[in-house]
Amino acid sequence: MKPAWRQGNRIQLFENGEEFFPHVFAALAGARTRIYIETFILADDEVGLQLRDVLVAAAARGVEVDVLADGFGSEPLGADYRACLAAAGVRLHIYEPRARLFGMRVNLFRRLHRKLVLIDGSLAYIGGINFCNDQMLSAGPKALHDYAVALEGPVVDDIQAFAVRSLSAAHPPPQPRELAPSPAVGTARVCFVTRDNHRHPTDIEREYRAAIRAAHSEILIANAYFFPGYRLLRDLRDAARRGVRVNLVVQGNPDLAIVTVIARWLYHYLVPAGVRIHEFRERPMHAKVAVIDGHWATVGSSNLDPLSLSLNLEANVLIDDAEFAGLLKARLCRLIEAGCHTVTPARVPPRTVWRTFTGLLVFHFLRHFPEWARRLRANRPLIVDASSELDGRARR
Repeated sequence: MKPAWRQGNRIQLFENGEEFFPHVFAALAGARTRIYIETFILADDEVGLQLRDVLVAAAARGVEVDVLADGFGSEPLGADYRACLAAAGVRLHIYEPRARLFGMRVNLFRRLHRKLVLIDGSLAYIGGINFCNDQMLSAGPKALHDYAVALEGPVVDDIQAFAVRSLSAAHPPPQPRELAPSPAVGTARVCFVTRDNHRHPTDIEREYRAAIRAAHSEILIANAYFFPGYRLLRDLRDAARRGVRVNLVVQGNPDLAIVTVIARWLYHYLVPAGVRIHEFRERPMHAKVAVIDGHWATVGSSNLDPLSLSLNLEANVLIDDAEFAGLLKARLCRLIEAGCHTVTPARVPPRTVWRTFTGLLVFHFLRHFPEWARRLRANRPLIVDASSELDGRARR
């Protein structure tokens, strides 16, 4: 089924953990009936402990609480943390946990990369922010720069229905309470879109490409791991060639050194066509956002790389609202002005025989990776109850 646009929503933008965590923790503290959280990283640190405490308090007052964390991203989560949640009645589920092999983690692919919070079926959060200290500027030079949104209105009903399906695929949750349809509370048109390995393998990439191809004046994308498929690259190049202002913000001080090396392979293809590339140098950028033509925007968990576009489970919202798009654009322009180095044609690395050869390999990979990924068998995901895992009784 194609994702549906919903009218009448209200949106609030958050930049970094300093804005996001106080708001979401306050909302969780006020939950009355139901909390559902999905996260790639759940850490046993200051942020994770604050989340644990607010969830334990919610369970104590009778709120049903389910947390689904990825087995790779949340592997370091300690047994004491898990046991505390279980004792309080918080249902912690781990997506695809795998034992290490010779000290190496083997569950590298098809990760649960979504970041969702759903409260009482009426308030949702979505974006790229995990529950860990790395999302706070106070973490220092390696703090991740990121965005998220809070949503109210009819689109929350779609997120609620998705949350029920997501968890019940492996573990039937308690019978959900019947909720009245969410009323219109704002003016924004919003669409909830996901990517999985069965029914929706290309939905997020398709929406990006459609918006880029329809752009008339401006495309502004900030993406942490920029290594998209060949067709999306071609759409960006073609947009610039037809006169659209295309600005791309990528990592210049990455959390993984290979990120910048890979992204720079694409500069020869994009910069001569007129795409302006800005490398954010202050600290690692973790954003997955875009603004097009002053009204279309997206915020979510999906990077523009092979893992997000072809393997991981992801979730974004698409937003058609000039006020929100203007706010997000202003934040990104401030980011470019304050912390980025622009890659001019003179700064594109010189073309050498080796760079030409590796560039051909890169583009061959980008052209064919989605097809290769779809041929990999996608088993039914293993979701383990943390309480069962602690007792050595993992269940499919």
